[in-house]
Amino acid sequence: MAMTKTDLYDFLAGCKLGVLGTIGKDNRPQSSLVGIAITNELEIIFDTLNSTRKYRNLIARPACSFAIGWTGEQTVQYEGEATELMGTELERCQEIYFEAWPECRSHMSWPGITYFVVRPRWIRYSDFDQRPPFIREFLEEDLRS
Repeated sequence: MAMTKTDLYDFLAGCKLGVLGTIGKDNRPQSSLVGIAITNELEIIFDTLNSTRKYRNLIARPACSFAIGWTGEQTVQYEGEATELMGTELERCQEIYFEAWPECRSHMSWPGITYFVVRPRWIRYSDFDQRPPFIREFLEEDLRS
């Protein structure tokens, strides 16, 4: 079985939630479950409040990770760099996010709401429902093509 970037997008786009891993100021890992949306470039978009630990962590240390997909044994491990969205990039990403999460448009009225995009540096897709298991890693250079 071969897996393309398009196949990976299709898998990720079918997932609504991901566990975000960040590093706190004391260098301890912190995790949180977030609603996600995926761009064609395999970027992950999510919203949060600027009062959360994840917000403070990502502003100070933008390297982060995700664990995505837990139906069966098909999962994605994802490492990337987070950027708080602003301006026209915010508008572009909000369109994608609200397509996946239309009910979250109401969050825009929340004080302190903000949006992040995470650009991938490394992704590993694993399917242990198959025998033998199928694993495919996408390196940063694979993700740009």
